[in-house]
Amino acid sequence: MKAGFVSRLAACLAVSLAAGCAGTGGASADRNALQGSTTELKTQSDTTSAEKRAVIRLQLAIGYYRERNYEVALDEVKLSLAAKSDYSDAYGVRALIYVAMGEMALAEENYKRAISLAPRNPELNNNYGQFLCQVGRYDLGMAQLEIALRDPTYQSPLLAKVNAGNCLVKMKQYEQAERYLMDALRYDPDMPAIQESLARIYYERRDYQRAGFFINRLTTLQKPETLSAEALWLAVRVERKLGERATETSLVTQLRRRHPNSPEFAAFMRGAFDE
Repeated sequence: MKAGFVSRLAACLAVSLAAGCAGTGGASADRNALQGSTTELKTQSDTTSAEKRAVIRLQLAIGYYRERNYEVALDEVKLSLAAKSDYSDAYGVRALIYVAMGEMALAEENYKRAISLAPRNPELNNNYGQFLCQVGRYDLGMAQLEIALRDPTYQSPLLAKVNAGNCLVKMKQYEQAERYLMDALRYDPDMPAIQESLARIYYERRDYQRAGFFINRLTTLQKPETLSAEALWLAVRVERKLGERATETSLVTQLRRRHPNSPEFAAFMRGAFDE
């Protein structure tokens, strides 16, 4: 979900900071500016040189983040914030970088700073909610995701719906998770993450036929050799329950080849199919 946020943010930044991109707080500031009868909306021509520098530096940071060159990306974020210290998107991107580096405490610090600057920004609330679920703080994560989903201006609620569904799966609240994910499926029937999560729900419910349907969708939409160890292990267990030995063997081969040191492959080696 994070990659989607970064792609949309990069496109938004390419237009300009003053255009009111999600996370900058510009749109709210522009609405507030209407209070005075002689006040005009801020437009691109009003963007200061410091704001332009902040945008350019953050664009560079995003590029380095995508290339997994995290230290250089952090340096660019610093330069972006040096130009505009209250730039919420910069704090949001820095949080993503810290998550990728495994620096969870620093990531949370930056998420909190970003949201303090743009509390109604749905992208930031979605990302922070996903982060909280990732670190096991599920109730807080769901609350943050709901803030994003309640925002009528949110242009990509699909991501928050998927994140909410995944969070609820981790909480083993499968009925609620199913509702979110089925709703997300209507937005994008070909999103691999949705297929995987629904397969997991039905596997946990012992509805192996439905689980198999979504696993087949997943492996059709995404090549098995690109699947995570977690997704492959789920697929192995589903196909085993369905008695599809040839498919199971093929998936095990991918698990062994691609993720030999993973906990999932270790579970296969000890025969822990039902753990």
